[in-house]
Amino acid sequence: MKKSLIATGLFLGSALFAFAQEPSTYAPAAPENPNAPEIVFESEVIDYGTIEYRANGEREFKFKNTGKEPLIITSAKGSCGCTVPSHPTEPIAPGASGVIKVKYATDRQGPFSKTVTITSNAKTATKVLKIKGTVKQKPEEPSGTPLQNSNTFTPTASPDNE
Repeated sequence: MKKSLIATGLFLGSALFAFAQEPSTYAPAAPENPNAPEIVFESEVIDYGTIEYRANGEREFKFKNTGKEPLIITSAKGSCGCTVPSHPTEPIAPGASGVIKVKYATDRQGPFSKTVTITSNAKTATKVLKIKGTVKQKPEEPSGTPLQNSNTFTPTASPDNE
C-alpha cells in the first residue's frame, strides 16, 4: 500500500509539473524581404595546403552582393585569436563585389581548421567560412661549429722570433 501511495504521489506531481509551464511566446518570423541583399562567396573554404612555418598567412574570401539592396557586413569574427578577419565597412552595392581578408598566425605548427563567422543584413544573416591547412615544423636552428673565443691570442712565428 505504501508503494502504491508513493507511486500515485509521484505521478500526480509529475502531471502538475508538466502542466505548470509558461504559455508559449512564439511569434512568427517577419516576412522575408524579396529585395534583401544576398552574399554569395566564390568559395566558403580556403585550403592553405601545407605551408612553411611563419609563412604569409593572409588570404581573401571574395564575394558578390546578388541581392537588390546594399549589403552591410556588421561583423567578421575568427574562431580564435590566431585567425584575424577584416571586412569592408562601407555598404556593398547590388551587383558589386568585395573581399573579406583573413590572416592566420603561421607560427603554430601542425594541422589547423578554423572558422570565420560573418554577420550581415543579407537574407542569410550569418555565414560561417572555413580555413584549413597544415603548417610545417619549425626549422631547426643551425648547429654549426662552436664559437671561438676571439680574445685568445695565438702566437705565430715571425722572422724576428726565429
